[in-house]
Amino acid sequence: MILPIYIYGQPVLRKVAEDVELNKEVLEPLIADMYATLEVSEGVGLAAPQIGKAIRVVVVDLSMLAEDLPEYKDFRHAYINGHIVEASEETETMSEGCLSLPGISEEVTRPKRVRIQYYDEQLQPRDEWVDGFLARVLQHEHDHLEGHVFTDRISPFRRSMIKSKLTAFLKGKARCHYKVKTVKS
Repeated sequence: MILPIYIYGQPVLRKVAEDVELNKEVLEPLIADMYATLEVSEGVGLAAPQIGKAIRVVVVDLSMLAEDLPEYKDFRHAYINGHIVEASEETETMSEGCLSLPGISEEVTRPKRVRIQYYDEQLQPRDEWVDGFLARVLQHEHDHLEGHVFTDRISPFRRSMIKSKLTAFLKGKARCHYKVKTVKS
């Protein structure tokens, strides 16, 4: 089922997400719905708060990048109860956008590598260091689990430059090709 994506201004996007019970019967359909929603919205990552659930579930699908980044061929992965526990000191700045802030992209500086502890879709515990584009996506989605959006990481000057767009979201105005839930809807 395709779920609406919650747009900037929705209170759930500012809540710290809770660990979820490791119950396959509950998680499997949720993860399937999140993948379907991610595909329709043409994103690479989706955190549960973006669909209105303050729980620690993230799905990532980087397979669409395989032409330019062959290491992500068929890369589709769920991260349950994920926590970033360590990060490299070395950073990288790249442009980021977000399904919950459609039409906005800004340069964001993040660590190049992170260590994440989580459960996979088979509910097996994992502890991995990740780098490259995957590290950036996981940090972006982890921010959602911690009640942050990527614009929290930009300079006050850049935030002032996009203030009118953020204000429009707060008034229920969001233009995109996927189903959304705004503050006013």
